[in-house]
Amino acid sequence: MTELADRLDAVRSEIPEGVTLIVVTKFHPESLVRELHRLGVRDFGESRHQEAAPKSEALRLGSAAQEPLDDLRWHFIGQLQSNKAKAVREYASALHSLDRPSLLGALGETGRDPLDVFIQINLTEDPARGGVRPQDLGAFAERALGSPGIRLVGLMAVPGIDAAPAAEFARVRELRDRVLLPLAPEATSLSMGMSGDWREAIGEGATHLRIGTAITGNRPDAAYARSRTEG
Repeated sequence: MTELADRLDAVRSEIPEGVTLIVVTKFHPESLVRELHRLGVRDFGESRHQEAAPKSEALRLGSAAQEPLDDLRWHFIGQLQSNKAKAVREYASALHSLDRPSLLGALGETGRDPLDVFIQINLTEDPARGGVRPQDLGAFAERALGSPGIRLVGLMAVPGIDAAPAAEFARVRELRDRVLLPLAPEATSLSMGMSGDWREAIGEGATHLRIGTAITGNRPDAAYARSRTEG
């Protein structure tokens, strides 16, 4: 087995049945996605539209040397600009970072399958950080439920840098149970848990894990350096 397969199996062995593993492949080449696909992965996470769009298209179409992959599910997990929302809809199965009203109008399209969306919660006191403040969740969820073209499926959150992950994830679960479920009983999903805290997230009821380096290894040096300059 390869190191990639070993890391993937190690994570899979601890994930309960019914929890969706999303392997985050940002800054990694199409070849890694293909190798993960051969290992049975179908859900992939990307956070930059300028990378995700060509990568997903190339994999969908294939080439003379590579078969097309038409069964991939792409999860957009990064902050999304409103002017890119319609383009992201072309390849994404789900958006994990719905965090402001302007995105609702940009995402709303009738005549096509609804896009699954998670409301991102801001667990910090920093208003510049992405996410809806906990005290604003009810009003924002009601607005999302009235928007066409999307299906509200749950909440997403990233713990603060110095916060205890388990406590932060417990806050998100409590917000879902107390605020969201009375408005949308079907919106039970919790997207929380990354490479450093996914076990804690499972302990607090995560239904979707967004795991990158624990499976894929470190980002390619050149791509990582480019990301630092491109933001």
